[in-house]
Amino acid sequence: MKRVMTLTGLAMAIGLASMGAQAADYVAGKDYRVLDNPETISGDAIIVREFFWYGCPHCNVLDPHMEKWAKTKDKDVVFFRTPAALNPVWEANARGFYSAQLLGFEDKTHAALFDAIHKDGKKLFDQSSLSKWYASKGVNEKKFNSLYNSFAVGTKIGRSQAGAKRYQLSGVPAVVVQGKYVVTGEDAKVPKVVEYLIDKARAEKK
Repeated sequence: MKRVMTLTGLAMAIGLASMGAQAADYVAGKDYRVLDNPETISGDAIIVREFFWYGCPHCNVLDPHMEKWAKTKDKDVVFFRTPAALNPVWEANARGFYSAQLLGFEDKTHAALFDAIHKDGKKLFDQSSLSKWYASKGVNEKKFNSLYNSFAVGTKIGRSQAGAKRYQLSGVPAVVVQGKYVVTGEDAKVPKVVEYLIDKARAEKK
């Protein structure tokens, strides 16, 4: 019995060491950044926000990885796509995104717009070209244009800009976990780091 307990203890020690090594793979300052002034988020949900621009090649590479992760995320995790509006060109795409979102077309057009720009080489960076492209995907062009410069979309743009400023973002892609941790990058490692930080955020709630 004593020998069994010793072996079990050894196995547990090895397991814990492996877990520690895995956790050590993700290091603050290397794999993610901890905000100096984190946002206070109440409630049980863990909030994940992905800041992106459709014209960004790195965002294009990251998108399928985040889309795959979003389909398997835990139920207590709330995921928001947040188009960055750090300059007038980016803001045009952000307004297009929010107009389509308000019309119920976000999921249908999100990946398709990345493909149109990066695979098909289309220049979709202004209201005119965006309205026509979204119309080709079934969006009512008249409603899209009426929303594009509306108060509702302007409010969302303001929140995006305020979020980018609060999280000290100077570029994209950037994934913010629970208003405290920022992950940058474009490969399959990003959602893994995000999952690690989600677990970390959960532990901090207890």
